[in-house]
Amino acid sequence: MTATVAADNVAPARPVSVSRGYRFELVKLVSQWRIRLLVLACWIAPGLFVAAVSRQSTLPADTLFGRWMHATGWAGPLVMLGFAGSWALPLLTSVVAGDVFASEDRLGTWRHLLVVVRSPRRIFAAKALASLTVLLLLVAGLACSSAAGGLLAVGNQPLVGLDGHLLSPADAAGKVLLAWVCVLAPTLALAGIGLLGSVALGRSPMGLLLPAGVALAMQLAQMMPLPAAVRLALPSYAFIAWNGLFTSPAQLGPLLIGIVVSLVWAVIATVLAYLLFVRRDFTNAAYDGSGRRAFTAGVLPLAGVVAVTVAVVAATTGATGSGVEQDKVQRSLATAFAHLYRMQTKQLNRPDVTEAQVKASATCNKGSIRVAAQGPGNDWRCVVSWHLPGVEATGTAIYQLDVTPDGRFMADGDGPKEVNGYFLVRTPTGDAPNPLWQFDGNVELLRVPKE
Repeated sequence: MTATVAADNVAPARPVSVSRGYRFELVKLVSQWRIRLLVLACWIAPGLFVAAVSRQSTLPADTLFGRWMHATGWAGPLVMLGFAGSWALPLLTSVVAGDVFASEDRLGTWRHLLVVVRSPRRIFAAKALASLTVLLLLVAGLACSSAAGGLLAVGNQPLVGLDGHLLSPADAAGKVLLAWVCVLAPTLALAGIGLLGSVALGRSPMGLLLPAGVALAMQLAQMMPLPAAVRLALPSYAFIAWNGLFTSPAQLGPLLIGIVVSLVWAVIATVLAYLLFVRRDFTNAAYDGSGRRAFTAGVLPLAGVVAVTVAVVAATTGATGSGVEQDKVQRSLATAFAHLYRMQTKQLNRPDVTEAQVKASATCNKGSIRVAAQGPGNDWRCVVSWHLPGVEATGTAIYQLDVTPDGRFMADGDGPKEVNGYFLVRTPTGDAPNPLWQFDGNVELLRVPKE
């Protein structure tokens, strides 16, 4: 009788709260040696790399902002951001989000975890939040470390934007911080894909590799001459759309589209992972994922998202073709030339002129009037013309342009030598190449109003 009464007075076990489960999952993640190693590497290696490269005589000029690493400490974190978007962040999401559920399958600890927590929903929430926290810590390390390395090695100097205008140190710092914040959206999209692969494929190594594989496929797609609507409808475009922050006025349209698309992917992939997880049969200790289930519940819905977003982007923006058009290239090149011409004038101690006084314009084609002047390629040839106050003659300079499918171009001076040839000029940070010799620019893929 006493035993019966005691049993009746025992309160039923309640599920563990999400906050307690989150702390438990966070401790489990951080206790893993590979996660500790990644955190240490992300908070130390970028700073050492940026500081070392900034001191070298040869700079990574083929990387965006790489040619300015001698001039300002704010170029380093942008170079690191370009590398992180292509390689580091996809790999980090694979290691963290792509393994957070699969590790329980390998260890066979699902039944023990369910007995303790008593709620698959709370287990999913705790694991997702813990992996997100670790990813934010890793991204913060990449940003802070690379910025510190650049500032300590070079200093807090102005930064040359992608249209040639000079950003003050405070403005450069704000835009660098905003650029790193913007890439959190595509990182979340890859993290959602990692959660989906980890849940759907179980202990299979394909779940661990899924975020990196998807990121690589989308990166290859960005390198192909795809229509602009397709390019903007992929989350990977948000990894490069931050370039538009460094023009005046800022090219915010593609960036906002990339962020929204990435967040849509993140939400849909996470919801799919959640639905698969709460419907899973945890009594099967030998569960090793289901390829068919992963295809129907993962690949097909995300493919549908791509189709819908392409249609929406094309309808709302009017984006047609590659987005690289003759008038856009000419306008971007002329604007960058005018800003950099003024910089060169100051460095050579000549009388100051304004961009309005220079009145720069550009005429571009693709090597022949018989070839349509549109689309990416390294065969763009441009002639820039400008005027100086009190001078009747019109100045001209020739440039060879290499325009990439994502809108970035590299202009290489082809004469006259005294204008855009290679020679050293005096700068506050030491001798540097002529700013009009080679420079980067950015063509907005969306339609822009004509002036």
